[in-house]
Amino acid sequence: MPSLRNVWTLYRMELRGALRDRTIVTNSLLIPALLYPLLLWLAFLGVSFAIGQEEHLAARVVVSGWPPAHPDLRREIENLPRLSIEKAAAGVDAGGRVVRAELDAFVEFLPADGRASALPDNFAARITFDASKERSASARERLTQAINNYRDRWLARQAKARGLDDAAWQVFAFADRNVASKKQMGSFLLSLLLPLIFAIMVLAGCFYPAVDATAGERERGTWETLMAAPVARSAIVLAKYLYVTTFGLVAGLINFTSMAVTMKPIMGPLLARSGESLDIALRPAAVPVVVLGALLLAAFAAAGMMLFASFARTFKDGQSQITPFYMLAFMPMLFMQGPGTRLDLRTALIPVANVMLMVRGAITGTLLWPAILATLIASVLFVAALLSLAIFILRFEGVVVGSYQGNLIKLLRARLGRRRRPVPHIGGDAHA
Repeated sequence: MPSLRNVWTLYRMELRGALRDRTIVTNSLLIPALLYPLLLWLAFLGVSFAIGQEEHLAARVVVSGWPPAHPDLRREIENLPRLSIEKAAAGVDAGGRVVRAELDAFVEFLPADGRASALPDNFAARITFDASKERSASARERLTQAINNYRDRWLARQAKARGLDDAAWQVFAFADRNVASKKQMGSFLLSLLLPLIFAIMVLAGCFYPAVDATAGERERGTWETLMAAPVARSAIVLAKYLYVTTFGLVAGLINFTSMAVTMKPIMGPLLARSGESLDIALRPAAVPVVVLGALLLAAFAAAGMMLFASFARTFKDGQSQITPFYMLAFMPMLFMQGPGTRLDLRTALIPVANVMLMVRGAITGTLLWPAILATLIASVLFVAALLSLAIFILRFEGVVVGSYQGNLIKLLRARLGRRRRPVPHIGGDAHA
């Protein structure tokens, strides 16, 4: 059992050394705090610029077959802002011009057919557009809205002229109502973005410290000196593990805080442009769960990354050794990213994804305490297994000094093979 005093002394030494390293501080702490808010801000600027450019460009439209009984409809369409109506050239395929991007939309007014033709002066409209081009899709949306608005008013006048009220004339009406409040919709938006970015930043926060605590020691030639200290080797491993976990925890909390603070001022104006109004705010009750999630995720990532980096001889080699674990940790996050996936007793057994789903539930206010308890137990067991394996590996001098040319699989295979190999009999047969 390692001495807690020795672990604490070594932990503070590792932490002080890391805080003096500009690379570790920048990649593990500053990038989580600034990267994703900066990306969101740049995305907002890009969308705002694109919208501004679109607002100054007039969509090119050709209209064919204006209904003669509806002159008001023609005036409404011609008065639409940012719409340039061109004359239909004889013998020219206007639909083909839309395909070639020479036009943004082609509107054809046609006689009503079927039962709709029983109403005098009724008409149908067909719009040809290119959904892959923003200006064409926007032109189609504005034209559709203008035609539908006019048609609704015209049908209402026709109903009134026949002495019918709206219910009798329309026969069937459809309406929807969103019962979610602005705060609930804001929490839903946060739950889609924050947990994934939060998990990525915790892993990134552990990445460089884990390499520095193992391969970095070998590259600097300080492993042998450290191992010669009069302390248990398990105390050294535990101190390094706590140092890596601390950086992952702090990185995750810094990133989550910066994202939660900057989401509203960045996303608010963008949502307002689309007519949405959301209350983007983090629930106070979610904070303890987020802190717990950051701790569990950092503890798991630190143990796994140190385990893989233990076989690296240089810092660069350590980054390559950790990459498989990094990619494996990403896989559950990608599969569990769907908004319909939630934390339950089954998903609580999937590392990394269970913490991400727990944080998502805390943001939306759906805290399932049995599943959270299962996540806690599963995470502790995963961490204990990985940490025990790391301590076991660093018992071997070849791994410690970096002379072992192999990886975890080769080491375990060699050790297990040596245990199973029968001991050869030395000496001759007594009856020979």
